Amino acid sequence: MPLRVAFDLDGTIADMHLVLRKEAERLFGEADLSKTADRPGTDSTANDDVTAASAPAGKPETSKVMADMHLTGRQQMRLWEHVKTIENFWGGLPEMEPGIVARIAQTAATRRWEVLFLTTRPLVAGETVQIQSQRWLQAHGFPLPSVFVVQRSRGRIAEALELDAVVDDRPENCLDVAVDSKAKPILIWAGDPKRVPPGAKRLGVRVVSSIADALELLITLDDLKNELGVVRSIKKFFGKETAV
Repeated sequence: MPLRVAFDLDGTIADMHLVLRKEAERLFGEADLSKTADRPGTDSTANDDVTAASAPAGKPETSKVMADMHLTGRQQMRLWEHVKTIENFWGGLPEMEPGIVARIAQTAATRRWEVLFLTTRPLVAGETVQIQSQRWLQAHGFPLPSVFVVQRSRGRIAEALELDAVVDDRPENCLDVAVDSKAKPILIWAGDPKRVPPGAKRLGVRVVSSIADALELLITLDDLKNELGVVRSIKKFFGKETAV
């Protein structure tokens, strides 16, 4: 059986943070953003409630990015209202790692993986979120991509689709996968490894610092799965099928 893998988009392979920051600088000016970061009570923790109310529903990634820029609640609302008017905004994001989409496509084709992409991107001007995301993936080297715009728990989705692995940049999504499915969660974590939520490793979440590292881990998982498949086939041929 081919490996079945799902990749999150924003923060995992698409750099939403960079583009949102540029739009924020266009609206408020770089100097104003720096002043905002210095204001009391504008750290990401203090802004959690305001951000959740200001950012689009169902998109925690957007909330986190806006909080990380230390915007006030009013600035967050203004920024998002501006972003929603940008024609096909989701098609204009850069890759987190240059060339990584094409590398995923090449690896998947060579090893005959079944790959899909998951996102909770909200609606903006232009084409649907799914079509914008598909066009973006195709433009970066992944032909005929399967994109699912979802709101449910990543773990339940992974279980329903019988996925082998899910690659995501958010610990809570990886924990969902670990708890609610048999898929292997792979967390992209570029920050301090000591700040990874303590429950992640205990529940089997594998932590890597880049998508390139995640691909190497998936290749290892694929090899292991194929080896187990050969063992099962031999045992079945000799009438000795047992759990491996």
